Amino acid sequence: MLVSAKEMLDKAKAGKYAIGHININNLEWAKAVLLTAQECNSPVILGVSEGAGKYMGGYKTVVGMVNGLLDELKITVPVALHLDHGSYEGAIECLEKGFSSVMFDGSKYPIEENIEKTKDIIRRAKELGCSVEAEVGAIGGEEDGVTGNGEVADPQECKMIADLGVDMLAAGIGNIHGVYPPNWKGLNLDVLADIQKLTGTMPLVLHGGTGIPDDMVKEAISLGVSKINVNTECQIVFAEATRKYIEEGKDHEKKGYDPRKLLKPGFEAIKEKVKEKMILFGSVDKA
Repeated sequence: MLVSAKEMLDKAKAGKYAIGHININNLEWAKAVLLTAQECNSPVILGVSEGAGKYMGGYKTVVGMVNGLLDELKITVPVALHLDHGSYEGAIECLEKGFSSVMFDGSKYPIEENIEKTKDIIRRAKELGCSVEAEVGAIGGEEDGVTGNGEVADPQECKMIADLGVDMLAAGIGNIHGVYPPNWKGLNLDVLADIQKLTGTMPLVLHGGTGIPDDMVKEAISLGVSKINVNTECQIVFAEATRKYIEEGKDHEKKGYDPRKLLKPGFEAIKEKVKEKMILFGSVDKA
């Protein structure tokens, strides 16, 4: 059964570890992440962007697929299904269709409008027992057409949003989606520390987890980050493993063109990457 992300994140914050939010893109992704979470005895958050939701046939389809996998694969660790970078309309739709958690990305709005829309999403989510993530300061890079410049959030604005009653807060601290450029200056950990002081026990979220050095990830966790989003890294290893399979001509051997065989190396690569992240984040055996 899907659960709200609140309890797992509150425990992670108190225990100074982080829960992996792993974006899923299809059946292989969802299955790989869930099986790895079960093997690692780790809670996990399955992230779905609006673009990925559309690609998979709509939010109702995603909910049906994930609930079916939880049942058939006998997954017993806590699992949240979370809308990533949701619009106001998208967040409402996901709550209605069975997601257990949503992110409302109101960072493009003036702070007053962001607050009003966030309050409405919180009200709707609480009625359904779902968790809510809000964002202050746009995350850099591009994700499904949502572009940000890697802004650094204002700690006071973070406190204003945190005080509304959200369950987790994503704050821009120089992080970006996608692959980090060679001239990236790193995370602004001083600002993260200031945000942590003002928001207290609120679990903080780090978007753009791909390519951030491990020591910086660990320091961010020590400063209150309890949820780390990973997407690009899984896409890269999936593509590399699939390319290798085809370049080696394996798709021409013994019905190697069967999608169950063709996609297996990529599936295994995702599992390996997710396990690596769960170990780094400290969530193994925390279910």
